[in-house]
Amino acid sequence: MSTLTGKKILVIGRGSGIARAVVTAAQSEGAHVVVAGRDPHTLREVYGAELAVEPVDVTDEASIAALAERLVTVDHVVTTASARARGAVSELAPETVALSFATKAIGPILLAKHLAPRMPEDGSFVLFSGATAVRPTAGMLAVAGTNGAVDSITKGLAVELAPIRVNAIAPGTVDTGAYDGLGPETKAALFAARSATSPARRVGTADDIAQAVLFVLTATFLTGVSIAVDGGETLV
Repeated sequence: MSTLTGKKILVIGRGSGIARAVVTAAQSEGAHVVVAGRDPHTLREVYGAELAVEPVDVTDEASIAALAERLVTVDHVVTTASARARGAVSELAPETVALSFATKAIGPILLAKHLAPRMPEDGSFVLFSGATAVRPTAGMLAVAGTNGAVDSITKGLAVELAPIRVNAIAPGTVDTGAYDGLGPETKAALFAARSATSPARRVGTADDIAQAVLFVLTATFLTGVSIAVDGGETLV
């Protein structure tokens, strides 16, 4: 029997890509999944009536506190929420950088503040970092800085919330809608280049990341780590 059977798992994020893959994977293991995000209407359209949908803005502490009150209890929390912050240093607006940190770094701290008291001792948080924390590239300064902060926050929360576990997943290049803004030709060229140099010789999929999340949720002796799920991208 899966250790997730009957567990209440909160998945925060958009109703596509990695968040949707995590929801599907957790459901397949018998978990009771609650989805939350800034656009509950879209989430309801994606998931239908089969899942509980909650509104939350991870940059707003009052919104998080209200969500915690409505949930009452929760076993595990997975947050994939992020804010786009690509751009060269000469192009970055302070507001863009601040929103990235508020969403992906400060948000998990506030989630822990309000949800950890409602979790059992064998509960856990799964945050999202990224390969740029270890191997930054031009145009990804704010993303790299945010992901580096997530790695540190993961360690700090693991110590402070113990025995509740806190871990992070650090994806490499994954084929999700995050790259669609590049346009089909640029996206295809980027994926071809990454596939040629990656030890795995391919880019990742949302299912690759979801399977890693399931492992982290059920690995009860694992805490305070950021696991690279990047096909070896950070090695080259």
